[in-house]
Amino acid sequence: MTLLPADLYATIEGSMPIACVDFVPVDARTGRVGLILRESPFGRVWCHLGGRILRGETVAGALRRHADDTLGVGLVLGPDPQPSYVYQWFPPEISPEPGHGIDPRKHAIGLSFLVAIDGEPAPRNEALDFAWYSLTSLPEPIWPGSDTLLQRLHATS
Repeated sequence: MTLLPADLYATIEGSMPIACVDFVPVDARTGRVGLILRESPFGRVWCHLGGRILRGETVAGALRRHADDTLGVGLVLGPDPQPSYVYQWFPPEISPEPGHGIDPRKHAIGLSFLVAIDGEPAPRNEALDFAWYSLTSLPEPIWPGSDTLLQRLHATS
């Protein structure tokens, strides 16, 4: 896979939506959700996991790559996982209406999943920490829209 120069990718991000996978680990025993602590345009915040899908990469491949890069874990997935929800992220200045996530860097279309993980999470790269939370006691601060994404994902499960 070829990585784009940073200036070209910034131009692309500013010109069109970016296809991403968003996922939330779920502990099958407790129903708690796993979130990472990371640096962001909002400072240090808790949020779901994920990122862009690379050219030539399957959705399953993108999910596995982000889980491994961020937590060093595998995911329990079928060969062709389908999203439970499609959530959109917008820079505030172009957001068409309330109810979407906020990402000042880009407009992203997030194919969103609840997933089971295989292994013990070990935060690395963008993840400064990882913790399990009840949906009724999410941590603060949280990335604007992550809490809405969690509620919508759980409403579909």
